[in-house]
Amino acid sequence: METILLIEDNINILENLTEYLEMEGYRILIANTGKKGIELAIKCIPDLIVCDVLMPEMDGLTVLRTLLESAQGNKIPFIFSTSVSERIDREESMKLGADGYIVKPFDPGSLVKIIKTIIKTGSKRQHKTTNV
Repeated sequence: METILLIEDNINILENLTEYLEMEGYRILIANTGKKGIELAIKCIPDLIVCDVLMPEMDGLTVLRTLLESAQGNKIPFIFSTSVSERIDREESMKLGADGYIVKPFDPGSLVKIIKTIIKTGSKRQHKTTNV
């Protein structure tokens, strides 16, 4: 059973996604702040993270940057879930290292399709090679 970490400050969205994804067969970890999300990600190493972008104290971009600097967190596939739908924001997120980006409001089934694809293929960061 794959484990998904949801990082979301809106409790209604967090509860609804948790319920839906559990019905789809996933084990769900939840965090309502970016800081808690980072701590859980490093401690539990989920198969995938779905993270809100706009959160107080620590936004999703900072969460991803922090995880990318961590040996434990830098290979975890990462999807942004956001109400920010500007093309530039999506491009910046993907350039930073996100594997997916979904704009709220969205159908949970659409998120599941993205999750299944990314879990199957792994993070794009896992496939990068460095020249030595």
